[in-house]
Amino acid sequence: MGWMALAPTSVAMRYTAGVDICIERSHPVKVTTIGLDLAKNIFQVHGITEDEEVAFNRPLRRAQLLPFFSKIESCLIGMEACSSAHHWARELTALGHDVRLIPPIYVKPYVKRGKSDAIDAEAICEAVTRPTMRFVAVKTVEQQALLSLHRARSLLVRQRTQLINGLRGMVAEFGVYIARGLARVIGFAEDILMGEVLDLPEIANEVIHNLCDHLMALHTRIRWYENRLKLVAKEDARVRLLRTIPGVGAVTASAIIASIGDGHQFSNGREFAAWLGLTPANKSSGGKEKLGRITKMGDQYLRSLLVVGMTSLVRQTKSHPERASKWLISLLERKTARLATVARANKTARIVWAVLTRNEPYTPHTA
Repeated sequence: MGWMALAPTSVAMRYTAGVDICIERSHPVKVTTIGLDLAKNIFQVHGITEDEEVAFNRPLRRAQLLPFFSKIESCLIGMEACSSAHHWARELTALGHDVRLIPPIYVKPYVKRGKSDAIDAEAICEAVTRPTMRFVAVKTVEQQALLSLHRARSLLVRQRTQLINGLRGMVAEFGVYIARGLARVIGFAEDILMGEVLDLPEIANEVIHNLCDHLMALHTRIRWYENRLKLVAKEDARVRLLRTIPGVGAVTASAIIASIGDGHQFSNGREFAAWLGLTPANKSSGGKEKLGRITKMGDQYLRSLLVVGMTSLVRQTKSHPERASKWLISLLERKTARLATVARANKTARIVWAVLTRNEPYTPHTA
């Protein structure tokens, strides 16, 4: 049985302009679409009927959420693609509902006025019914487990960078210069831990020793995550396929698999590149086409991994042009290295989509 308004004395709540209006119903109604505003403890659900009338807009505690939806007949449920959204999407899908995740930026235009859970749930319910709306594919538990490796590694890399900058700035106050580059800083830290003492006050040497010890611990932990990612790369056939693409290593390949799976949620390679924010911003009007810089609107982590990989590829092209593709060599003759790097990242994103959807390794053109 679906959720129905009890006849004839029951009431359903309509939320309009911030006012709860009670509507008498003389016959049962079926809820067809629900907007679910996620939270840690108090969730908001906004449901409409097949006649597009509001059936309810009410809060639910965390423990009430699944029992509530288990009593509702299968319907369309919209949620913002935010923290815990993939978990709840899997749970509600298991109950037989059609769950769709919407990027929060696409929900915002449907918020009428103000900011509350009830207004947000109503906006989500409206956005999920739009025929041109774009949705986020629900990730599996395995995808999220793999993503946890990447997120933990990314967190520690940021902490290591902060620590390196702090250490370099601190010793510079005493006239000690550490050359740029991770290897130079790690070498400095190893020397300090091996017993090298700088010609500084005792308290300064103690602080620098502690920071170097912390830096080496972070560096060791990051290496553990990288080795674990390499093990995953050997086990996953799709990761091995992606590694046949020039400039795509184990970390980048596993991050792509964890984020998009088989890639079939995208219609073509350009759509995937646009999702990553690697396509030019379109600012055309009045029949005049004007393309700007890349949008940078998509997954920042994946985009940065691709750009870093292509930066390495461009450097190799300059030092070993005989190994590079003719397309990249020709582009470097006409454009700057940074522009060529981003263009190559865009091209690689399209190749990634083709390799995943066709399930075959990359084969470069020999012509």
